[in-house]
Formats: sequence, C-alpha cells, structure tokens
Amino acid sequence: MAVQQNKVSKSRRNNRRAHDALVAANPNECPNCGELKRPHHVCAACGHYADREIVSMIDEVDLEEDAA
Repeated sequence: MAVQQNKVSKSRRNNRRAHDALVAANPNECPNCGELKRPHHVCAACGHYADREIVSMIDEVDLEEDAA
C-alpha cells in the first residue's frame, strides 16, 4: 500500500485539481431553424447539418389514434 512520505499541502493539492473543473457547453444557433445545437452536430430539432437535411424528421404521431 502506498504511503506518502510528506504531507501534501492544501495549496499543492488544489493546484493539481485546478484543471478538473467542468466547462460550460458552447451551443450554436442552427442556420435552418434557429434552435440551439451542439457545434459540429446534426440539429435535433430539424435534422439539418451544414445547410443540408441529413435526418428526415417525421411529424409527431398520436399513439391513441394509431391504436384504434
């Protein structure tokens, strides 16, 4: 089992953890629909990427009408 030889001070410990903070997301606006989306990803709202439709989005289906 590893045992430290000298006590690690709070300052040295905290300096080591200085880069562990989470950074906020950087959303961009979709040029097609205006929704916020992740950079370099397909828009979840309209399915467009770089002015092209990549995923065709279907209208919402009412499950109660389909079951009847």
